[in-house]
Amino acid sequence: MRTLHKKKSIQERLALFRFFCVVLIALIMLITASCSKQDGAIVFKYANEQPEPAIRSQSMKFFQKELEKRSNGRIKVELFFGGVLGNERELMDMVATGALQGTRGGFFADANPKFSLFNLPFLVENWDQAMKLVNSDFMKKINKEAEKNGFHVPATGISQGFRAHTNNKRAIKSPDDLKGLKMRVPSQEVYVQTAKAFGANPQEIPYIEVYQSLQTGVVDGQDNAPSNIWDFKIFEVSKYLTISNYATGPDPFMVNAAWYQKLPVDLKTIFDEVATQAIAESDRMNREKESEFISKLSENMEVNFIKGKDLDPFRKAVEPVYQYFVDKGSFTMAEIEEAKSAAQGEQ
Repeated sequence: MRTLHKKKSIQERLALFRFFCVVLIALIMLITASCSKQDGAIVFKYANEQPEPAIRSQSMKFFQKELEKRSNGRIKVELFFGGVLGNERELMDMVATGALQGTRGGFFADANPKFSLFNLPFLVENWDQAMKLVNSDFMKKINKEAEKNGFHVPATGISQGFRAHTNNKRAIKSPDDLKGLKMRVPSQEVYVQTAKAFGANPQEIPYIEVYQSLQTGVVDGQDNAPSNIWDFKIFEVSKYLTISNYATGPDPFMVNAAWYQKLPVDLKTIFDEVATQAIAESDRMNREKESEFISKLSENMEVNFIKGKDLDPFRKAVEPVYQYFVDKGSFTMAEIEEAKSAAQGEQ
């Protein structure tokens, strides 16, 4: 009991220390943000959890170069990658408070809960449908509604492609193969409910902690885009990879609305145009690279593809997820049908 208490005490101290570190970083950045100009330029501080080589990060380097060029240096972009300022939860909180001006990541429900609609399993079937959806008038309406919660969203893309499952227990060929597995999921209710519908035991863990969690057996598996599985070296600690294209998600560019509203009108236009180009560049690279990532992962893992009628049991298993969110009031069945129509290009 004493040993258990000691371990718990150490964990609590580490958690408290981490909390104070995040607060300190936020305070420092908030103070520097109050002096939001450097050499006469307006400063835009941005961070994401992915490492610098990741496609999301590379698209933001494109954004940095283009925005500084097109604004003639009137806006200076500072980039922070690899979770150096915190995990996605912490980064989103910093943007909300204005300590940070922008981010991209999994806590987009803070900006607009309706973004979660795009995470619904089997909402879209392929990249063409996903691209039509994120570039639709329906998507623009969701982006605009984020202003109510203090976020400006100039554009939304596809979150690094379609998600794939990895685990250390067995190849996943039917929903029954997921039953009982401890699967890491993002702290997003759609993925939690989807994992439960598959019969898995969802564990909400920040992605930067997934490698160690798999290595130590805290979880049996996880699911994410092949690019993330590669960038975070998940293939080193997972045996099986299953490609079912069961879900993708939105990748909104979330900006502190108060910071954005202070921009001169011409810089707002330039900012939005460059942001839209950066998101489009991210989608282009993710689409082109997805098969390449899967190929590289296959050199290190056993890969199986689920297609055609073999997907039917998976689709059937997750039907309750749609009704769960409709009953909860997150969005309506009419909005789900509107999204599907947009994905079919019927808008």
